[in-house]
Amino acid sequence: MPRGKHRRPRTTPLTRRAVIAGSGTAALALPLLGATTATAAEPATAKVGSVAYTTKKGDTLYGIADRYDSQGGWKQLHKDNRKAIGDNPRLIHPGTDLKVRATKKVSTPSKTASKAAAPAKKSSVAQATQSSVKTFPDNLDGWIRNALDIMGQNGIPGSYEGIHRNIMRESSGNPLAINNWDSNAVAGTPSKGLLQVIDPTFAAYHVPGTVYDPYDPVANIVAACNYAADRYGSIDNVNGPY
Repeated sequence: MPRGKHRRPRTTPLTRRAVIAGSGTAALALPLLGATTATAAEPATAKVGSVAYTTKKGDTLYGIADRYDSQGGWKQLHKDNRKAIGDNPRLIHPGTDLKVRATKKVSTPSKTASKAAAPAKKSSVAQATQSSVKTFPDNLDGWIRNALDIMGQNGIPGSYEGIHRNIMRESSGNPLAINNWDSNAVAGTPSKGLLQVIDPTFAAYHVPGTVYDPYDPVANIVAACNYAADRYGSIDNVNGPY
């Protein structure tokens, strides 16, 4: 596995504030259906605990686990539902029934209430807003382009070529890559994800609005580029272990 190193972040990490329009794959997590019942006039609120969730197109384990603040994150979610999902945690088929160890409540209106409250036709403003939402494919190209979109909103420099070059050296494009043998691993903070970021660096340079998970591909790219911008001026200036 390609080698990747990170120095621990300085005590005054780069701070960036912005409203994030999207959060990578996690933004695609859809509402829970059928977990609870409710009257037409009341919203259905999922109880904290074991929650039933049926996957939709675009879902990822990262996004589902983040939405429900699932105990153990996406890894535990995959372990609990391995029989339904299979051995590959990245291959999620729509219509798969999952059990989620939820630790926070997620509210969603009942079908009857939603239908009663929905207007007969969408307004032109709603249609325009819906059509302006950006979507990206759930693959390496889509992750990089999604990250660049978020980086642009936060003033984080970097190019597609610079990000792709470093990803291929650090992880060969595997978002679940982990280095368990170098000095960082010996110190108890192994490098993780597409750009091989250690947990302290991810925590210091994580950009609000992206998923707080170093294995989430978009969050990993954005945090690593944020770190590289602070230390080297840009991820484009990184041409080896950093």
